[in-house]
Amino acid sequence: MGIIVGIVAEASPGERRVAMVPGAISVFNKTGIELLMQPGAGAEAGFPDAEYVEKGVRLAGSREEVFAAAEVILQVRSVGANPETGAADLALLRQGQTAIGFGEPLSAPDAARSLAERGVSFLSMELMPRITRAQSMDALSSMATIAGYKAALLAADGLPRMFPMLMTAAGTVAPARVLVIGAGVAGLQAIATAKRLGAVVSGYDIRAAVKEQVESLGARFVVLEVEAAGAEDKGGYAKAMTEEFYQRQRELMAGVLAQQNVVITTAAVPGRKAPILITREMVARMAPGSLIVDIAAERGGNCELTRPGETVVSGGVTIMGPLNLPSTIPYHASQMYAKNIATFLKYLVKDGKLALNREDEIVRETLVTHGGEVVHPRVREMLGLAAAD
Repeated sequence: MGIIVGIVAEASPGERRVAMVPGAISVFNKTGIELLMQPGAGAEAGFPDAEYVEKGVRLAGSREEVFAAAEVILQVRSVGANPETGAADLALLRQGQTAIGFGEPLSAPDAARSLAERGVSFLSMELMPRITRAQSMDALSSMATIAGYKAALLAADGLPRMFPMLMTAAGTVAPARVLVIGAGVAGLQAIATAKRLGAVVSGYDIRAAVKEQVESLGARFVVLEVEAAGAEDKGGYAKAMTEEFYQRQRELMAGVLAQQNVVITTAAVPGRKAPILITREMVARMAPGSLIVDIAAERGGNCELTRPGETVVSGGVTIMGPLNLPSTIPYHASQMYAKNIATFLKYLVKDGKLALNREDEIVRETLVTHGGEVVHPRVREMLGLAAAD
């Protein structure tokens, strides 16, 4: 008998992604993994049940049946990342079960405590280390790709002018000027998309090392005279800088912003509130009709005026604070996420059994709860627990 792995429909309001797609299932061949799915789990993402059945997935009678029978549950938004309806899932999870998904352990550590109390082993996709052998499991990068692309489309749609330069019988249309702040995965994708749409694009990042990547996409790299040594942690994620640093950065950035039609901000630090890069005063200096798309809205936003989930107008400048952009392109978001989670699950299965070897860096970094305890050092620290042995 192999491992029964459960796929359930996402319960978080407005979430249209699914954790597994038919095209990613072949990864499990000869692993002893048997897939059991809640009917209709992939429907909102564009994957009908028939396509799963064709790949050998067994349909359950209900969501409850999947939780009751599966040894491993795959989700996009697990308990911590689903504050609205996660408690119902928590009640369905049982001792000895393993859950894999996004769980916001650094923002919602209490959910980790609840999972530990249920005896669940939880592996968080957000905590995947940025090392070469885990690259194909890096779901945050996959979702950032989608968010960056969609942010550029939202900007093009919301701006009262066109992106490309056009020569028409009615005269020449000047191209839109777009600035992308933050040249991580989302920022680079936003740059590439805005460029393809014909805008004149600039990119800024506190890490001077990304200059080459920004320029390789045909954008200009904005240089501000601020010192930013140590802007990245050893895991390859952005680190929070000092308030003095952000203050100096804002002063220099104000002049650059005033020349832009569109600003896309992407600066987020895992588990922390997003840094304020654009103040109310900086927005006031922008031309009426300008637009800010703040991808960091879920973490509070990079613009002081951002309201998560809303679009606000201040002095003629529109500030968009979109939430969960990957869910707005659920087909490809699910496809990419499924590939990441399938590669991760296959990596964890040894000789037909789930093996959580805590000597392994990938397991150690992603494992939040195990054996009735919160085991991840950073999450333990946030909960005020003593360091684990």
